[in-house]
Amino acid sequence: MAFVDIVTVLAVLQFILFGFQVGKAREKYGVKAPATTGNEVFERVFRIQQNTLELLVGLIPGIYLFGHYFSPRWAAALGVVYLVGRQIYAASYARDPAKRSLGYGVSFLPVVALLIGGLIGAVWSLFRS
Repeated sequence: MAFVDIVTVLAVLQFILFGFQVGKAREKYGVKAPATTGNEVFERVFRIQQNTLELLVGLIPGIYLFGHYFSPRWAAALGVVYLVGRQIYAASYARDPAKRSLGYGVSFLPVVALLIGGLIGAVWSLFRS
């Protein structure tokens, strides 16, 4: 499960990096905490981080369940696809939020696959016992 652990840490670090970018944008565009609006560029950076958090909540249990019931290597591979998708999402959303669809899909679909696979594996294990 080392591959799963590595990808999980990378996903959390990616989220933390997006958080640092929010902090820099707050300073650059004069958006004082706790405000989350006030400058369009800041709002894009903030939404990148928040949307990443929304998917991270599904990624972490999904990657571990899938890795436990099926294959840690396949779970990690799907996690890498998620990471790449998040980078595509962040770059495209920062430029033009209307063009975020590819990055969103590339990061959302692996999370769904991991969660569904984990659920199937858990249910299947009930019948094998």
